[in-house]
Amino acid sequence: MGHIVLFHSVYGLRPAVLTAADRLRGAGHEVHTPDLYAAAAVDTVQEGFALLERTGLDTVLDRARAAVRPLPADTVLAGFSMGAGVAGAMLAERPDTAGLLLLHGTGGSPAAVRPGLRVALHLADPDEYDAPAEVDEWHRAMTTAGAEVERHRYPGVGHLFTDPAVPDHDQAAATLAWERVLTFLAPR
Repeated sequence: MGHIVLFHSVYGLRPAVLTAADRLRGAGHEVHTPDLYAAAAVDTVQEGFALLERTGLDTVLDRARAAVRPLPADTVLAGFSMGAGVAGAMLAERPDTAGLLLLHGTGGSPAAVRPGLRVALHLADPDEYDAPAEVDEWHRAMTTAGAEVERHRYPGVGHLFTDPAVPDHDQAAATLAWERVLTFLAPR
């Protein structure tokens, strides 16, 4: 069993995040799902960006820090879209993390990578928020820094393809992504 902190997307702490946490708990993990907005989740990406703006990125990151503070040093940092960026931001402060699980977005600075850090990236192909050249550069920088990066691309799907409540949802891609996630999180 491992500890995982799962950060939500710009939409907020919505049912898809809680369902994902339950899926991971079912595989024996202890999962924490902090509400980085301290507000009700929203229904559109535009409302999500407005909520992020009202909350402020500094507040979001402070809430993420508070959420991980009591967790074991080797807790896996995970997130959906914006939450992937939050997980990546926490990496600099959590050098002993067991892994970085990035769903629907890149995250993490090569400067924060320790040799052998396990990273799994799951992205739509193409992804409207992560240009292929930027993803390639991120991948190159992370591996050069010593991370062991698994990069999974899902052709022909929308950005947030694992969330059944948004138009991007693709069941086949989501099923494959969750199979890969559980393999990544399995004890080595």
